Amino acid sequence: MSAFARWAVLVGGLLLLTGCIDFDQEGREFCLRNPERCGVLGPDAGGEEDGGDTEDGGDPEDGGGVDGGGVDGGEGFDGGTPDAGPFLPPLLIERPPASFEVKPRDRVTLRAVAEDPQGSALRFAWVANVGSLDAAQDTGTTSQVVWTAPPCLDPGVTASFTLTVSNALDLAVIARFSATGFPACPTWTRISGMGRARSGASATLLTSGKVLVAGGREGASGTVSLATAELYDPAKGTWALTGGMAAGRALHTATLLPSGKVLVVGGANGAAVLASAELYDPVAGTWAPAGSLAVARAHATATLLTSGKVLVAGGSDVDASATLATAQLYDPATNTWTATGSLLRGRTVHAAVRLASGRVLVVGGVGNSGVLFPTELYDPATGAWTATGALASYRVAVEATLLPTGRVLVTSDNSAQAELYDPGTGTWTRTSRMVTGSQFHRATLLPSGQVLVTGGQEVNGEAFLARAEIYDPPTGTWAATTPLFRGRVFHTATLLPSGQVLVTGGDGGGSPLSTAELFSMP
Repeated sequence: MSAFARWAVLVGGLLLLTGCIDFDQEGREFCLRNPERCGVLGPDAGGEEDGGDTEDGGDPEDGGGVDGGGVDGGEGFDGGTPDAGPFLPPLLIERPPASFEVKPRDRVTLRAVAEDPQGSALRFAWVANVGSLDAAQDTGTTSQVVWTAPPCLDPGVTASFTLTVSNALDLAVIARFSATGFPACPTWTRISGMGRARSGASATLLTSGKVLVAGGREGASGTVSLATAELYDPAKGTWALTGGMAAGRALHTATLLPSGKVLVVGGANGAAVLASAELYDPVAGTWAPAGSLAVARAHATATLLTSGKVLVAGGSDVDASATLATAQLYDPATNTWTATGSLLRGRTVHAAVRLASGRVLVVGGVGNSGVLFPTELYDPATGAWTATGALASYRVAVEATLLPTGRVLVTSDNSAQAELYDPGTGTWTRTSRMVTGSQFHRATLLPSGQVLVTGGQEVNGEAFLARAEIYDPPTGTWAATTPLFRGRVFHTATLLPSGQVLVTGGDGGGSPLSTAELFSMP
């Protein structure tokens, strides 16, 4: 064969090979036979139209179905970036289990280890839908983060996590997992509202289980004092008018007597401070006079003594500018008032609580010379007041709650600091800080022994709060819980026989409210 003929055959053969051999197809077939060398993670490693399925990806429970086509390859594990080509996404070597159990408020360390087939450093991103994540501690192949579990979960919510591991080519692998073991969160339920908007009213649980809400203020700026009263029936979830008082009043006291009647004392009618008292009869649904105080007062405290008498102490005018130190006793048997020993200091917007010993602790408030740190004890046997331990922080519009342990929890502080009084030693100690500092909130002892704090006003006086938080005496800690539907101050909060808490009225920021809500523990 001539040289030209040989050259023609050679060139023709090369052209024939070029036209017959599909190098792309050869490459795909090679990669199917050798996936670990080409970056193909399974037989269906194509684009989004052929993303593979769980049958191609292995067992979903083992993180199978890892798929280069952008299709989730099974529960808990996503193959990550589609059309990875000849490159592999990162490979997870260690990750949290698909599901694990925790306790409320646990701090759990989550760890992941991965490697990149291309040898690049990896980026780790942790996401949790509940609770909080600390800053992650990362290297090029590992990541560790601490997650703080929430105290509870709303109905229908699962604590879920997503871990995304990416390489320098932005190819990623995604792992998903969840946590269990949470109780259901407390809930608030809107219920029918009162017939009248009321701020600064009183709410008293009657022996029948109904709640008497009396007086308060209404109007665009809360200047009209009400004489009307309403009854809430928890069994029906309804409100009904009952007999009205002889005088409109707000910022008064209301005390359930052993007879089942309710004593209402003092308060303010507009700018006028009242000395009168009235007695509500639940059977008749009517009010009757109950004598008068020697000195008119609003913002006072009224405490039922073990003798059945009622101690009314302190108070002031409407603006809390002229405080009183005097105290009086009401005797239901005679429907009369008598003087008793005076406080060591005049005070108003304070709190009073009867201790297990029968003595009465008075705490906080303001006096004629300013805020008060000293606290006092009233002894019914002698009718005298004596000094006891002093608060570490001043407290205005304070709430005092007798705990099952016999100690007293006080709240309302410019720094959110709560304190505990020990009657055995007569001393105060700080407990943990509240989540939110406020004044004019309400504190309610729950059947569990915990304390629910609702609403209030920021110490700077600007925001009316919808917040709710719970104090746990055994741990001495506070935790935020489901908030109210509406921020409110000067509202009422009453524990019902069912264990629910009824919140009514108050000021919502410019005008009184007629709305009511029910708090329920799971």
